[in-house]
Amino acid sequence: MKYNIRGENIEVTGAIRDYVEKKIGKLARYFDTPPSSDVNVNLSVYNDEQKIEVTIPMPNLLLRAEVQHLDLYAAIDLAVDKLERQIRKYKTKVNRKFRQEGSPKHIFAELEKEAALEDEKEESDEVEIVRKKQFDLKPMDSEEAVLQMDMLGHAFYVFTNAISGTTNVVYRRKDGKYGLIEPNS
Repeated sequence: MKYNIRGENIEVTGAIRDYVEKKIGKLARYFDTPPSSDVNVNLSVYNDEQKIEVTIPMPNLLLRAEVQHLDLYAAIDLAVDKLERQIRKYKTKVNRKFRQEGSPKHIFAELEKEAALEDEKEESDEVEIVRKKQFDLKPMDSEEAVLQMDMLGHAFYVFTNAISGTTNVVYRRKDGKYGLIEPNS
């Protein structure tokens, strides 16, 4: 894994870099072959709060964890714990799917104890879609979409970008500002 570690309002020292690489490097044990993807780590400090964002893009999966804590090293540990839970949950689903199809291939390395525990937990973690909505996507610019979102009192709004013709999403961030999600061209 290649690490891309950036700091906002904080200098990324050698000790911090080593700690991040050591902790995230332990995730490699969950894979038959370690992923060759980049690991993007963004460390930031705002007021006395430390924040870490870790993103690991993989071919069929995007692992992402975001944690805020007063202690940077504790935040790193919590982020790695989140990533481990995501990997175990995904591994269990994938392995269950392959078992159902009769395929012996497993994407992740066998961790029998953890898999058994996750199977028990998984039954209560099933995804249940309780409501389905359909609506027309109206062409508009992002500013109009933000106004529509605010009028509806929602945290996000899906619309067709009048300029590019693509489907976009505007959303309200935790800091009160707005974000825009656009597909790659």
